[in-house]
Amino acid sequence: MSSASLATPPLATPSRPQLDRKPSIVTVILFVGLLGAGLLFTGISLVSDVSEAGARTTTLVPFILLGVALLIALGFEFVNGFHDTANAVATVIYTHSLPPSFAVVWSGFFNFVGVMVSSGAVAFGIIALLPVELILQVSSGAGFAMVFALLIAAIVWNLATWALGLPASSSHTLIGSIIGVGIANALMHGRDGTSGVDWAQATKVGYSLLLSPMIGFGFAALMLLALRTLVKKRELYEEPKGNTPPPWWIRGLLIATCTGVSFAHGSNDGQKGMGLIMLILVGTVPMAYALNRAMPQSEVTHFVEMAQGAQQLLVAHSPANAPTDPRAALTDYVRTHEFKAEVLSSLASISGSIGEQVREHGSLARLPADAVANVRNDMYIASETIRFLDKHHHGDLGQDEMARLGAFKKEIDNATKFIPLWVKVAVAIALGLGTMVGWKRIVVTVGEKIGKTHLTYAQGASAELVAMMTIGAADLYGLPVSTTHVLSSGVAGTMAANRSGLQMSTIRNLLMAWVLTLPAAILLSGSLYWLFTQLM
Repeated sequence: MSSASLATPPLATPSRPQLDRKPSIVTVILFVGLLGAGLLFTGISLVSDVSEAGARTTTLVPFILLGVALLIALGFEFVNGFHDTANAVATVIYTHSLPPSFAVVWSGFFNFVGVMVSSGAVAFGIIALLPVELILQVSSGAGFAMVFALLIAAIVWNLATWALGLPASSSHTLIGSIIGVGIANALMHGRDGTSGVDWAQATKVGYSLLLSPMIGFGFAALMLLALRTLVKKRELYEEPKGNTPPPWWIRGLLIATCTGVSFAHGSNDGQKGMGLIMLILVGTVPMAYALNRAMPQSEVTHFVEMAQGAQQLLVAHSPANAPTDPRAALTDYVRTHEFKAEVLSSLASISGSIGEQVREHGSLARLPADAVANVRNDMYIASETIRFLDKHHHGDLGQDEMARLGAFKKEIDNATKFIPLWVKVAVAIALGLGTMVGWKRIVVTVGEKIGKTHLTYAQGASAELVAMMTIGAADLYGLPVSTTHVLSSGVAGTMAANRSGLQMSTIRNLLMAWVLTLPAAILLSGSLYWLFTQLM
């Protein structure tokens, strides 16, 4: 018998996923078709809404600005899609649970579904971080400069980190851009730069930026160690052999967590684009989008009653007469959070004015064009004032009084915080299609360049499960935790727990991206805001 016949056959080594396979012609046609259908549906819906509202203009400039702003906003969501795809698909690809081409389409579909079923609460929460005076003047040149600056800054930073294959957080990039606009706006008006930022929210983001990598690293490592203790299957903790998929139950868990992360990403990150698009629409065609024209007559009658009741309640607790410009007084309070005696009387005046104008015209849809923007601004500033009164317990208002004001705030929000179906569809398509392109760079970083060995089945499951659970906890408690940071550091945590070794050059680059995201976005958006205000 020859020595060749006695040789032990070599063990299969982990096979790198087929990441370079070109999409089929059917996939390309489907992609282009969905993109075209989305743009066509958006255009038709927009024209229909504007025509139905009877909006008129003597120049095409507002509509040109609207078109450009919408394309930039949808471009942000598209870039967000392929920048953050690695959060969901890296582990299922590198454990051979799903083929790469199928994984990104699967993730894109559930990003789309997540956007479509989202509530919209996050959409308007992101707007609340913007400088209040710019929100009230969003139709001005400064308002458009704000929107263009923060979106372009976020896109530029996302593309820069993507080009380097670094998984940075799109949420933190956008929030950094908002902070940059706030600081620049305050400095340009001769105020202290700190007065243009909601520092309570900024502090939350700062803690999140610091803690997210630690949460991902620590909990993913603990999850892997727990699996080792509870599940005694050697193949889960060894590198995959060839293209062998994991055991069915691990494979099911990986696919389920990939689906959950994709869905949660769509439902959360997609709303940020929705909120900015609604801000753009309110600024350019307020007649169609500033107020919820579909509000039924029965709700309008109730709204007027709530406004009058709020006015009477506030008058009874107002130690001072309303100033000449109550909106300015409330704007100053929302910006600085410095309570003065005139705040309650100003809020009473604004509440009464809102109720009287809606009562006079019978419905939100019948308000004249020159009154729509003012009524919407009054509603916005009244809602924000009530929010801060409740948050900081300002004024001589008891629990019952704040509950009544809270009910009035809910009525205001129903009239102003709505998202048309076409906006959801446009954002869902942009985010969903974005997940299908440009994903390879960051997927390779997460799958190959964090640890020194190939990702095992248990490592992939641990990192993905921690990411999914973290998103759920963040949504439950309203904490701004970055899924990107949790997942990439989670992979590092499993490598450390498995004693697989870490590629320190990649870890240093990831740390640099985490540390620099906020300051870079702040500097970019602040500089762009100053530039755009000089041009508009």
